Amino acid sequence: MTAPFSFRLLANDGMARRGEIVTPHGRVATPAFMPVGTQATVKAMYPGQVRELGADVVLGNTYHLMLRPGAERIARLGGLHTFMNWPHTILTDSGGFQVMSLAQLRKLTEEGVTFQSHIDGSRHVMTPERSVEIQQLLGSDIQMQLDECIALPAPREDVERAMRLSLRWAERSRAQFETMGGPGRGQALYGIVQGGDVPDLRIASAQALGEMPFEGYSVGGLAVGEPQDVMLAMLDVTTPAMPVDKPRYLMGVGTPEDILESVARGIDQFDCVMPTRAGRHGLAYTRYGKVNLKNARHADDPRPLDEASDCPAARDYSRAYLHHLVKAGEGLAAMLLTWTNLAYYQTLMREMRAAIEEGRFEDFRAKTREDWARGDLAPLD
Repeated sequence: MTAPFSFRLLANDGMARRGEIVTPHGRVATPAFMPVGTQATVKAMYPGQVRELGADVVLGNTYHLMLRPGAERIARLGGLHTFMNWPHTILTDSGGFQVMSLAQLRKLTEEGVTFQSHIDGSRHVMTPERSVEIQQLLGSDIQMQLDECIALPAPREDVERAMRLSLRWAERSRAQFETMGGPGRGQALYGIVQGGDVPDLRIASAQALGEMPFEGYSVGGLAVGEPQDVMLAMLDVTTPAMPVDKPRYLMGVGTPEDILESVARGIDQFDCVMPTRAGRHGLAYTRYGKVNLKNARHADDPRPLDEASDCPAARDYSRAYLHHLVKAGEGLAAMLLTWTNLAYYQTLMREMRAAIEEGRFEDFRAKTREDWARGDLAPLD
């Protein structure tokens, strides 16, 4: 262990925050985007590539790693950092999202969740205590409480029931984390704010969690079917109710626009499968917005995606060639476009951090939105 978990704010510009997280496996500059490595791999990328793009932290999935290859096996093999050859910070989610996404394969009670494996049909019980135990076996630096995430829209009574259950699970998760010695190893456990699209429930959840001794706090249950304006409205009421001196993590978000607008509302950490999933389906994210390489209009376009990019995938290959790879179903298409997308996300985060430090975040925000509005066939500067 090099250092215990800590967080400090370095600058503010309006609600936007520039900070630094320290974990036993390194420093994380915030605002930070965390590439998703669900099954101990960021799809179509080498770990070294992900690091070279500027990622300080990646995310692993407790539910999926529990099923395959198994948390106990990973522990015997030296933990998740060694297993996936990522010696930097790792965050693991709790399995709570699968409570929603695998609703047809689970049974929910006060005690926890019983899952039917989507792989082989075997049954597994995930309680708040077991979720923390698995994350401890994985050895992740930042761990998450088990919560119930419900799809929106939903009736208020369902939203409140899930929020109250998540608070009770938060207490149990914290007790297990301390029993297993997580704080002594410099690890962190985050609480998760729930409350759907109901402002007073969001505030109540944030305030109740803030009274518990978590190292950080997450906003969960958004980007699950609600419009973007609803998500942002929930952040408007939630982040002011969250502790100022702890990191704030918006789970599962999102598009570059989602991230830009959420940073403006005080969020420090993000994760999303979008850049990697989009890359596997022919979609690139650039400083000029989205580029769908499936479209025939790219077939004769000799320009790269962005000739000024630091990323070779975006700079050194023509749109015509990328279009060909996508249409031909070549694996190189997924590799190059995933590389392009993660590079752009990390560039966006780096530029936001600089803008906050220099007190020009609002100007940066406006200019970035203007660039996106110009479209994917704008002349390259």
